[in-house]
Amino acid sequence: MLIERERYMSRIRPFIGKDIIKVMTGMRRCGKSVMLELVKRELVREGVSEANFFSYNFEDLTISNLCEATALHDDVCKRVQGAIGKVYLFFDEIQEVLEWEKAINSLRVRLDCDIYITGSNARLLSSELSTYLAGRYVEFVIYPFSFGEFLPLYRQSFPEASIKECFNAFISFGGMPFLSELNYNENASKVYLSDAFSSVVVKDIAKRNNIRDIDLLERIIAYVMSNMGCTFSASSLSRYFKSQDRRVSVDTILNYLKFAMEAFLFYQVKREDLMGKEVLVSNEKYYIADHGLREAVWGRNNESIELVLENIVLIELFRRGYDVHVGRVGDKEIDFVATRQNEKIYVQVSYMLASESTIEREFGVYALVRDNWPKYVVSMDELDMSRDGVKHVNIIEFLLAADWN
Repeated sequence: MLIERERYMSRIRPFIGKDIIKVMTGMRRCGKSVMLELVKRELVREGVSEANFFSYNFEDLTISNLCEATALHDDVCKRVQGAIGKVYLFFDEIQEVLEWEKAINSLRVRLDCDIYITGSNARLLSSELSTYLAGRYVEFVIYPFSFGEFLPLYRQSFPEASIKECFNAFISFGGMPFLSELNYNENASKVYLSDAFSSVVVKDIAKRNNIRDIDLLERIIAYVMSNMGCTFSASSLSRYFKSQDRRVSVDTILNYLKFAMEAFLFYQVKREDLMGKEVLVSNEKYYIADHGLREAVWGRNNESIELVLENIVLIELFRRGYDVHVGRVGDKEIDFVATRQNEKIYVQVSYMLASESTIEREFGVYALVRDNWPKYVVSMDELDMSRDGVKHVNIIEFLLAADWN
């Protein structure tokens, strides 16, 4: 069952067939290859012959001889000979090709072609594209499946599951696409997610950045996963390691965190002072690309349910194209201040509004925000507790809503 992923396709569709390179970035195994298949399906619907599709997956060792610009360029030119009309070139995990950007630029100039590439490293795909292909590419960040995408796949394996049971499964499994092929078998899924996590750490972080101290890298990643959604600084992390009899410089920690973000494993969310209208440069929060990886590697998602729900909401905001900050209002915080073009929404995330003090904390902070943009409190509660113009929404309804404005 191929999920349509229409939110992405609606953004990609206007560029199909145009002389601009379509770049899809995101964490390894998050569904970028699926997006290439969806683009192919779209082209076939438009009447393009599959004979004009030429695909390369650079994780396939049988084409390792093409992981160099000239070899790849020559192979493509040879393969497309005899094709009638525009050719469509698909390059999966292009960062494995040495000086790939030179080959792509030459193919763009030389052939009547439409080019799609995917990659798992933000730095590689931004700096080098900017240098060689300035103004000639458009980038789409791909995330693991949303709950809305997970739902029909999970119900394919468990057709009797209620929507609440499906969401509880989503909290454990996350949204990595291949899990549907495993019918969401718990043991098999955990093995797969652990392997996917190791693949990101080893290939996309350690190997790409020549990191030798893998133990330190893993400790930093474990710390971030355990403190997901919590405010901390590189300095506080350095002090933590010192308390464990391990001296680690702040610069080393910052570099390792940067490498993990470049591999799309973590996302950093900065804090914004809503009174002073400025972005604060310390004590950022970090979230993981897929909470299912955290459960497989670290465990305890149910013990940290409020932070996991925060993570789910944040990635959904990113998935829908919002730029997100943590909002500070005096000595209080709003979990997410999300902007998209000329829109803004505020979101507070809580597990359950079980006490009057919790209700006051989640709703009360909005009394300090003097604008008319939509303000939400999202929780697992099923009873609507909206008040004072602030909308209270069950998290399942929030995630499945077509829009929030």
